[in-house]
Amino acid sequence: MTYFPISIPFVAYCLCLCVCYTQARLHHHLHHNHLDHENKHMHLLLSPSYPPYKCNGDGIFDVREFGAIGDGIEDDTNAFKEAWDCACQSQSQSQSQTNSPILLVPHGYSFIIQFTMFTGPCQSPIIIQVDGTLMAPDGPKSWSKNNIHRWLVFYRIDHLTIKGKGLIDGRGQQWWNLPCQPHKAMRFLMCTNLTLQEFKIKDSPHFNLRFDRCISVHIESIFIVAPASSPNTDGIHIENTKDVQIYNSIISNGDDCVSIGTGCYDVEVKNITCLHGHGISIGSLGIHNSHALVSNITVSDSTIKHTKNGVRIKTWQGGYGAVNQVTYNNILMENVRNPIIIDQFYCPTKQCSNQTSAVEIYDVKYNNIKGTYNVRSPPVHIGCSNQTPCRNIILSKVELFPVKGQPALDAFCWNAFTETETITVPPIHCSLDKTL
Repeated sequence: MTYFPISIPFVAYCLCLCVCYTQARLHHHLHHNHLDHENKHMHLLLSPSYPPYKCNGDGIFDVREFGAIGDGIEDDTNAFKEAWDCACQSQSQSQSQTNSPILLVPHGYSFIIQFTMFTGPCQSPIIIQVDGTLMAPDGPKSWSKNNIHRWLVFYRIDHLTIKGKGLIDGRGQQWWNLPCQPHKAMRFLMCTNLTLQEFKIKDSPHFNLRFDRCISVHIESIFIVAPASSPNTDGIHIENTKDVQIYNSIISNGDDCVSIGTGCYDVEVKNITCLHGHGISIGSLGIHNSHALVSNITVSDSTIKHTKNGVRIKTWQGGYGAVNQVTYNNILMENVRNPIIIDQFYCPTKQCSNQTSAVEIYDVKYNNIKGTYNVRSPPVHIGCSNQTPCRNIILSKVELFPVKGQPALDAFCWNAFTETETITVPPIHCSLDKTL
């Protein structure tokens, strides 16, 4: 057997390699165990079967604490749902708003949300504090195919307040040129004691705010904006809703500034500025021979600029029911096409057949309506049903002049019992004989 001499330095070198290899293997093993642990933890975070966060008890539910990123790219829908569930289940120490649980949308972040239904009833009054930006998915291809008709829905919630200095961005540009624009909106269904204040909404794909079968709605200092050419972007639409106050807000859009549908009672609109769009409307009512009833509506101290209509009541032929106790007071018109209009022959397609029944319109008063109109249409248009004349239409301090340099137009009346309490401009001498 042949022996080779082995030096002490060589042995030390080999021992060093063995130690380094062993440490490397141990580090590799620990590293993979750590990654496995992190992957399992991430799986728990993302899995709907294992809620990753426990509802805290401090009363403020920041969506970032529930996994929301807020970078305007990632989908934060699940985080909002979990934050809402916690806030809704939380119970305040009293019924005062100062102690209500708050779902916080923090300033400086942009959160993308798919269709989400915020459902009550909740344990106590609840606040959604919108200081950041809520964003809809960007265009039809980004929307969930199962929920293309809805975006943010609030259902059966009592004492909900949505407020803040933030923005709700509907990103509706890609929807407006489609042949059918679904009702993607902030929709409130069967809610009570609602308060909305301060925040801004822009570029809704369809209606901005819609209220159905709600009771006690207070809207204050809201700013809604969309291009004048954007179709069906009604600012605030209410239907089958009563006890509503809409105050101190600015709405610039492509359709009705405020629209009041059937089943609405005790509605006050005050200090509103409407820009572009179609003005403030009651209706349309009575479509498809349906019953409609609207009563006790007051619109006051407001400005309407560069719109298609000013204050309008519109009904379809063939409907039935009534519109009554409506007051328009202190309204300034600036370059409005139809400042005062009652139209019981409403038909946007111009292909409607004549029908005998109509939604009755009576007890409507216009007081201190002043400003300028575009001469493409008469400044006052009161067109009522042949079988159901409008009754007790009272006008006082109406002064409407053509835009500078344009000729004045006469008022138009058809089948209406009107009464003028003061001299009006233009003169309105078209009332039916009261003995009829």
